[in-house]
Parts: sequence; structure tokens; C-alpha cells
Amino acid sequence: MNLFSALRQAFPADLDAVAIETADGPGAPLLYSWRDLDRASAMMANLLDSLALPAGSRIAVQVEKSVEALVLYLAVLRAGHVYLPLNNAYQASEIEYFIGNAEPAVVVCAPQCFGWVSKIAFQHGTAHVFTLGDDRSGTLLERAIFHPDQHVPATRRADDLAAILYTSGTTGRSKGAMLTHGNLLSNARTLKDYWNWQPGDVLIHALPIFHVHGLFVASHGALLNGSRMIWFSRFDPRAVLARMPQATVFMGVPTLYVRLLGEQGLNRAACAHMRLFISGSAPLLIETFTEWRQRTGHTILERYGMSETVMLTSNPCKADGGERVGGTVGLPLPGVGVRVVDDRGLPLAAGEIGHVQVKGPNVFKGYWRMPEKTADEFTSDLWFKTGDVGRFDPKGYLTIVGRSKDLIISGGYNVYPAEVEGVLNELPGVAESAVVGVPHPDFGEAVVAVVVPKPGAPAPEPTAMIATLKARIANFKVPKQIFVVADLPRNAMGKVQKKLLRDEHQGLFAG
Repeated sequence: MNLFSALRQAFPADLDAVAIETADGPGAPLLYSWRDLDRASAMMANLLDSLALPAGSRIAVQVEKSVEALVLYLAVLRAGHVYLPLNNAYQASEIEYFIGNAEPAVVVCAPQCFGWVSKIAFQHGTAHVFTLGDDRSGTLLERAIFHPDQHVPATRRADDLAAILYTSGTTGRSKGAMLTHGNLLSNARTLKDYWNWQPGDVLIHALPIFHVHGLFVASHGALLNGSRMIWFSRFDPRAVLARMPQATVFMGVPTLYVRLLGEQGLNRAACAHMRLFISGSAPLLIETFTEWRQRTGHTILERYGMSETVMLTSNPCKADGGERVGGTVGLPLPGVGVRVVDDRGLPLAAGEIGHVQVKGPNVFKGYWRMPEKTADEFTSDLWFKTGDVGRFDPKGYLTIVGRSKDLIISGGYNVYPAEVEGVLNELPGVAESAVVGVPHPDFGEAVVAVVVPKPGAPAPEPTAMIATLKARIANFKVPKQIFVVADLPRNAMGKVQKKLLRDEHQGLFAG
């Protein structure tokens, strides 16, 4: 079944009820009814149909967060194409890779980026480039308004692609994780039941919509439950806190909880109307977990997922499901298999640390145009190797203790060191570099770089390097600090020992 059709069937009977209320941005508050979502997505889907695109074309989108951007996602599903969300912090070299690799038939970008994005898109053979602003401007809406507001959704099977999400690794370029209609719908339905979505629930949506957490977990949850969303284009802790008396559910990355804890007004009274707080996309510090419970009377529900799998595990939501245990990501979701194995692939007992592998209807179809990489990431019995290292406790709760790869998660965003190192190594005076993640009280992890200067050349200046990096890569990838050293620590095989670098700088942001 087309994922859009399943979401549309869940719309409430009263289509004129409010579906989304904007809490900030131009013209706020703006009220969008369920009928508005249906009609607008139909017009956009009809626009896509009018382009006579090949079936299953990729539609790449790099825009600011807006309700219209969410409607575009629904329209792409409705028209039977493949949605390709791109972080709006990506710079030209990054966008060039994604467009070159995915070969989208359509690219939608912010109006102010049309000049450079369209140049890249046209050079790579994209035939159509539209703009969409967060103030309801742009050529996409200008064209869509001339199309009918009725549309019969394209027929799609569970195994057909719905989205491609580019995910990070520690070597080489990003990989496009191919998610199907079945992957996304099965996970959304599982979470609707497991997180006990109820009639009358209202979601505060303060996450970006270019990755799994905001686009799939949060948006699908509200849409599939017919729940109203209070829509923030950007996270503002004071403004979010002020809207909690009108809401029941909040989803955030740990950084958002840290910033909310910085508000004096956060207390039990402010959260009295709330039912559920969910955290994910990065490890939640036990200090944050404990302080939140003390200040609000609510226990954060932490869960675990990936771009390749959507959600895998969750702490219990319902009272009879067990307690929420800080420092863990909970139990495997119904229908999802999770195992911890040793280097030989043999299951480990509770308490033993090993490789986390998963299986289920939510696990992705593979990496876009990387059949060998896809094969490498699955075991012979078709379990997906997450690359995470963890352990089960005797009650079956999973704790993620680290990553077998050097992936850094900063503020909920994935950063892979190899890419940052590649840019650093191109800078004048840099012989080599190593990038690691270290604990940070706000972002979970912060990116730190260690640089070795070229012999005989003036030592590169950290501040200048950071300024250069900010013009070349997304800001969340830019190191918070850069250290210039004579040599990098290496083992007998000549491999850089990043653990020593992490240990050396782990207290850098303490306090």
C-alpha cells in the first residue's frame, strides 16, 4: 500500500479541524486543516504528474522547515516517487555529491539558493528545479496552484521505494539508505501502539524534517493518529515551554532537553498537561534524565533507531510495560529482532558487550547503487550489522556503549570523521589530521580535530582553519576546537589511535 494512502485514511472525519498550527515564522500562527493538507498535496502531486517523470523518480529537497515542505513530502509519496531529504546546512560540494549520486529528476531548493543549486542540478542532468521558501513563496507553489486539488494516489507495493536517506560512515562518502513504503508504514503502526498514541494527543513538532526523527517518527506519528501538531520552524526553548499546556507529546534530541532544563520556568506545573517526552538520535546523559524527572515529574522515554531502520528499541510507554531505565534504549519493539553477538557472530549473554544486529520489516532495502556495500552490511542469515556496540541487561533492556566505527553524533546529527579530515587535509600547511568526538554537555558529542603541520611550512592557525571549514561544510561538522601537534599517535601498524586522542580531550568541555 502507498504510505500516503495509509496516512490519508487516518485523517479524522472532520477534515476542517486543525491539523497543524504554526508557532513561529512569517504570519504565525497559521492554521492548516486536514482538508488543506489533502488538497495541497493533491495539487503538488498533480504538478509532479504533469512533468511525465519516470516511475519512482527521485525528488531531492533542500529547503527550510515549513508546513509546505511537509506537504511536498506527502505529495511525493502520493505521486509514487522517492523522497530525498537533504540537510539545509549542506554546502555546494556536498549537494553536488548527493545530486550526482542520486540523479534526481526534480530538485527543490530554497529561493535564495536557486542560483548555485540549479547550476549543479542542471550539470548533472536534472530537468526540473523548483524553489520553496519558508514564507510560502517559490516557484513550486506558483506552479502547483494551477493544478487540480483532487488526486488518486499512485499504486505502490510494500517493497517499492518511498525515500532515500543519506547516512554517514567513517570512510568514503555518504550512503543512500533505501526505505520502502512497507518499512515506514510498519514502523509507524508499531510506534502508534507502543507509544500509546491517544485521541486528543497534540504533538509539539520542533525537529528538522530532513531526517528520520522529525520527518518519519514525529510526523508519521501525528498523521497516523490524526493528531494536531504545534509546528516550530526552529527550536526555541522558551516558546516550546509556553506551548506545553496545549500539548501532550514532545520529541527531541538530548540537546533540546538540555536547553529546556536551562529555562527557569520548567517545572511540574508547566508540564502538567504533557503525557510523553521522547528522546533519541543521540545518547541521553543520565544527568539529563535524572534532572528532567526531578524538575518535571516526567520520565523521558529513550529509544534507539537508525536511518537504515527507523526505530528499533524503546523504553516502555504504557504503565504495565515496565519501567523506563535511564542510560538504556529499552526493549526491542514488537516484530523487531535485536541481538548482541561476538566477533564470530555468536549470541552473547546478558551483560556481555558485543555487536548489535537487527532484523525486521522496518529494516531498509539496501544502499542506493551499492550492492557490494549492502551485502557486506548483512550477515548470511540477513541480520543488519548496525555498527553499534552494546549489551543487554538481565531484563532485556539494551544499552548502547559505543560504536564499532568512529561515527560522531553531535546535537543529533551524524558526522563522519573521514569527510572532515579530507577537507582539513586540503588546507594550506596541513600534512594530516584526525577528527574525533568528545563528550559535550549540550551537544552530546563535540567534533574536535588534531592537525599535524607540513614540515618547513608555517603552522596553520586553528581559528583561520575553523573559519575556512564553515564556508565549505555544514556547521555541525565543523570542529569546535582544533589542536596543532607534531605527530599523531599510531599503533605498530601505523594506524592512528583515535582512542588516545579521545581520552586526551574527553574533559575539554567539562563544566
